[in-house]
Parts: sequence; C-alpha cells; structure tokens
Amino acid sequence: LVTERVEGHPLIEVRREEVREIPSEAPVVIATGPLTHGPLAEGIRGLVGSEFLYFYDAVSPIVDGETVDRERGFRGSRYSEEPAYLNLPMTEEEYRRFWEALVSAERHLPHEFERAVFFEGCLPIEELARRGYLTLAYGPLRPTGLRDPRTGRRPFAVVQLRPENRAETMFSMVGFQTSLRWGEQRRVFRMIPGLEDAEFLRYGCIHRNTYINSPAVLLPTYQLREHPGILFAGQITGVEGYVESAASGLVAGLNGARLVLGRPPLTFPPETAIGALAQYITSASPRGFSPMNVNFGLFPPPSGGGSREERHARIVERALRRLREFASEHGLTLREGC
Repeated sequence: LVTERVEGHPLIEVRREEVREIPSEAPVVIATGPLTHGPLAEGIRGLVGSEFLYFYDAVSPIVDGETVDRERGFRGSRYSEEPAYLNLPMTEEEYRRFWEALVSAERHLPHEFERAVFFEGCLPIEELARRGYLTLAYGPLRPTGLRDPRTGRRPFAVVQLRPENRAETMFSMVGFQTSLRWGEQRRVFRMIPGLEDAEFLRYGCIHRNTYINSPAVLLPTYQLREHPGILFAGQITGVEGYVESAASGLVAGLNGARLVLGRPPLTFPPETAIGALAQYITSASPRGFSPMNVNFGLFPPPSGGGSREERHARIVERALRRLREFASEHGLTLREGC
C-alpha cells in the first residue's frame, strides 16, 4: 500500500539505483533500512561516528513492569558505581530447572548472512548455557556483591532487571540476548522467580541489523543533532516494525518539508504513539541502546487506577485526543477515524 501510494504520487519521482554517498544538498532523509552497507554505511559512519553505528542486534527481552512480581526480588547492584537493578534471586534447584529448560529450548536458526554475530558479538544466553552447567552462574547470573535482604545470604544465582524508563513500566532482562523462538522465551523465562506472569513487550533476538545509536545522535524530530539538515527514518533509527518505520518516516518527511519551507520542525507529543516512540529512541540510555517497537510501556502512565485493560484504554483515548489537538495546533490534516 505504501509503495503504491509513493509510486502513484504526481509530485514524487522514484529512482531505483544504488546510492553510494549522502547528498550534500539538505534537507536529506536517510531511510536505507537494516541492511545498509558499503560506501553508504561508511558515509553514515562519518556523520555519526564509528562508535554510534551498529551492524548487529543483540537484544534482550523487555517485560511489562506491571506483570513483574517485585515482592520476589530486591534492589541492589553488584558494584557501587552501577545503578540499582531489580534482582530476582534463584535457589540452586530453581537455577537447575531453568538451565535444563534453556539448553533444550527450540532456537530460531539464523540466516547465513547473520551467522557472524555469534562469533563477533554477544553470545546468546542459551549458547552460554551450553558451555556448562555453571557458566551462567559465573556469568550474567552471577550473584557477586549481592545479598538477599530476606535471607541475609548471597543467592545461588540472580537475574537482573534494568528499568527502561523512570516510571519503571518496562524492565530489560540484563544479559538475556537470545535466539530462542518467541514461544520458548515465554515458556523458559517465566520459570524465573518473579516472572511467572510476565508479559513480554519485546522479545529477545540476534540478527543482522544496521542502525544508529539514536539517543546519542538524534533529536525527537529525527534530525541529526550535529547536522540538523540530515534526517533519519525507518529501522536504521532503532524503531522496530513496519508501522513504526512508516511512522518515523512520516515525521522525518514532514520535518524535511518544513525545513524546505523555512518552518521549525515538529516534535510529536509523548502521549501519542508516534511521539512516545520518538522520545524513547532519542532519550533512552545510549549505553546498550537497542531497537524498540511501540508498546504501552513507552507512554507516560495514565492518571487513576483500575485494571490493566482500563489503564490501557485511557492511554489510547488520551493518545487520540492529543493527536487531534496537536494536528489542530499545527494545521495538520488527519484521516477520518482519528
């Protein structure tokens, strides 16, 4: 549908040819996708810096903060300079059952062009587990520097959850990059104490994916901080999914047009899905940044109580209301249904 609209638009000229360098005439929108490589990738590296351009995803799952049993865990960090994580302790028996399930779980087999990541980057947690029964207990699940305040003792193993935002609506499973199939991730990771009822906002994965470290280099308008005439859109910004990529392209295209017309670029409100996603990819911690799809955990928490479904309904209602207000404020036209 999107391709047909672009090809059929009277004011758009479509050229199908290899682009080997970034045009010097601004504004320019770069939306070259997750397989960007060669001279163009080198040009992007020159813009953002080699330390801010990645070629592989090693993504840990993110769970809904509301579905974590926090009473099963405790706050703390292994080392004083680290932020405090939510630690989920495991007994040796719990660890054994988890390890046995993990090493026998069904994996997603990577495509041939993706295989190098297993040797060059972070190993999947199931690959680490296969190296030996205690590899995880001495690795990402090591209890070094941690004591369970309820027992006064160091646990046999600890799974650490890192808050992804201040409201703690999302927690990342530290060190749990994985190539397990989604159903297996739900089955195996729900064996961890405190995650029995966890809902996954993002599943872990490891695959070939060129993207920039947006929190370090990008504005929520999708402009480069150091080169505001250059905008990025799509998966190369760290958004995941077709709809999310199209939404980022909508913002980048809109703001590119506004730059041509001499108007200031727009930042969508964080209460909207478009704005919440843009805010996340440009304000998350640059350290360990990984791509994200849109989910309820990105939005500011709604006021009032109620069930999870009721709170989600209020988030949707608020998002549509703010989008209509935003469109009215800036003279934007919304399609019928919004």
